[in-house]
Amino acid sequence: MWFPETIHLSSWLLFLALALYFVFIIAAVVFVVKENRNPIRALSWVIALIFLPGVGLIFYLFFGRSMRGEMMTQANRRRLAHSFSPSGVKLKDLNISREQKNLVILGTETGGFPLTFNNEIEILTDGTSKFTALKKDLEDAKKYIYLQYYIFLDDRIGNEIAEILIKKAREGVEVKVIYDHVGSFSARNKFFKNMQNAGIEVHPFFRVNFPQFANRINWRNHRKIVVIDDKTGYIGGMNIADRYAYGNGKNKELWRDTHFRVEGDIVDSLKYSFLVDWNFLKENPYFPTTVRPMQEIKNERGIQLVTGGPISRWDNLSLTFLKAITSAKKLIWIQTPYFLPTDALIHALEAAALSNIDVRIMMPAHTDSLLLHYSSFSYITQCLAAGIKIYLYQPGMLHAKAMIIDDNLVTAGSTNFDFRSFENNFECNLFIHDTDFNKKMRDIFYEDLKHCVKVHREQWKRRPIGQRFLESVLRLVSPIL
Repeated sequence: MWFPETIHLSSWLLFLALALYFVFIIAAVVFVVKENRNPIRALSWVIALIFLPGVGLIFYLFFGRSMRGEMMTQANRRRLAHSFSPSGVKLKDLNISREQKNLVILGTETGGFPLTFNNEIEILTDGTSKFTALKKDLEDAKKYIYLQYYIFLDDRIGNEIAEILIKKAREGVEVKVIYDHVGSFSARNKFFKNMQNAGIEVHPFFRVNFPQFANRINWRNHRKIVVIDDKTGYIGGMNIADRYAYGNGKNKELWRDTHFRVEGDIVDSLKYSFLVDWNFLKENPYFPTTVRPMQEIKNERGIQLVTGGPISRWDNLSLTFLKAITSAKKLIWIQTPYFLPTDALIHALEAAALSNIDVRIMMPAHTDSLLLHYSSFSYITQCLAAGIKIYLYQPGMLHAKAMIIDDNLVTAGSTNFDFRSFENNFECNLFIHDTDFNKKMRDIFYEDLKHCVKVHREQWKRRPIGQRFLESVLRLVSPIL
């Protein structure tokens, strides 16, 4: 039997709980505003906190907080730079345009890596060619293998790579592996344990467990870097997973992606990037004792590595993308699996298209995420109105991340054209200044166009009302996806 005193106490407890909840909400909103972050992104979080009771607060705790300031200590970074640092060239000695020099300076100031010459680069657009080359280079390793992937699965191709790494470790080759804990979550612990037992140093990037769960789940290392014996490197968009080499489960269609095999001075930059991430994870930093000797490759193909992430002072990749786009004079061709541009980038693309620059965006007709799929589609109407050409890739998942500018610049790597890559993920891209390489990438773009359907403005207006409503709703929260 309920008594008035019990009812009175229950009411007060309910009132207290609601009061505390609203205090937390107000405090979170104030904290978001005080961070002085991107206004659109901040507004998205405020809307989520206010209009999604409970859920909005939980999402903010897991995905909304900033990580800036958490990094490898400056003392350790200086020590690493002293023991091993990539060398570049003097810009005043180069025969490149003022726009290109400014872009190189921006990349150096934000990402910290110089422009390098004396390089060779091979384009790999399918998993078969990429993994065939990678396995051969791993087999040929004599001194060390540094391997870093967002996804490293214990499927067929994953076990093939792991077996080679174990074999090389037992032969006395130094092997270090970084995998992203969330990206590789479906891989069994035994898979990585077997590598450790063979003498391989294996570390997950930001292991997600309690009590650090809320602090770490949103910050993912999306980079894909391999460095072998100071002479060979790999970078791009392909992870270690069967979807690139053998098909994705019942669907045998391979993912279309772009990856690079490099030799020359740019390998120094890839090695340095790996070691920064390695020392970010380790309590006892590792500093190499040898420096790679100069290679005998002689050419003027300029390549610069630009890295970015939530610990960077600047939005490195967003700024370099913006600078490259605004410097374009003839064409801007983009391939991306997800298209969720920042406000500055979408306006830059609109301005380019409206000034008669050929702007083309290629994205998959169907992606691995319905949420990101419809969020990306929400920008198509805006793009078409400005004269931007949109192409939807039909055969399967287009996972390539590349941007071609005019006839002498290409950037490609792990960076998607979306908020998460620009602000929350640890990413890396190569910026290649070379006319011949640019032509090869344009030829690949043309080949991919054969498998695309061009989106026409009048036809796009006739898409279902339900789809348009879903796109509009997801557009509101796209900055925090």
